[in-house]
Amino acid sequence: MAAALITGSARGIGAAIALRLAEDGFDIALNDISQEMFENNDIADKIKAKGVQCEIFICDVSDHAQCESTVKAVKARFGSIDVLVNNAGITRDGLMARMSEEQFDSVIAVNQKSVFNMTKFAGSVMMRQKSGRIINLSSVAGVYGNPGQINYSASKAAIIGMTKTVAKELGSRGITCNAVAPGFIKTPMTDKLTDAQREAMINQIAMKRYGEVEEIAGVVSFLASKDASYVTGQVIEISGGLMM
Repeated sequence: MAAALITGSARGIGAAIALRLAEDGFDIALNDISQEMFENNDIADKIKAKGVQCEIFICDVSDHAQCESTVKAVKARFGSIDVLVNNAGITRDGLMARMSEEQFDSVIAVNQKSVFNMTKFAGSVMMRQKSGRIINLSSVAGVYGNPGQINYSASKAAIIGMTKTVAKELGSRGITCNAVAPGFIKTPMTDKLTDAQREAMINQIAMKRYGEVEEIAGVVSFLASKDASYVTGQVIEISGGLMM
């Protein structure tokens, strides 16, 4: 059976992607930065209920050595890595003039360097297999920019360039690499917004609603499927028409 490794998958978009890929028949390697992320969390049980195998791998994906050992462990556990979803990400927002070096560096490390780390090691596994799907989580902030998010926007724009480069480097080995760029998605973070903030954001969206995490997972499912075998180097915006 094929296996999928999803970073940052204890909750939110990552967990939704993991659950959807389990429904598609993939064994699932869950990942997050600490075991505490999975406490009082039933995502692993939900995945196993789909009739596939699931295991949790704790790894700080900004750490090059930890990523190498984690990929080796996933390969040993499942026998292959057929899909890699680089989903892990953080925000440390602030206007550029007030942003600290630590705020900038931490976001670049987790959001951008992690994609290099995991893609390098999982990509090596896929090259030996002569097949694989790599799917990266970018953002509309990486396409259009966003005030107060120079670090986040930079990291997500870099992911787009990395996606296209990996697609060109690994395409001849039967490996595709694509990115999705979500807009405003309903998560615990958006639940904390005031009514005025929520209304202002929704007014920018053609469909006049937030996206659901399952709608991101559906596009990732397509990119991981046989139907997307000739799709590579693409960035698919999932934003309800936010920036038309």
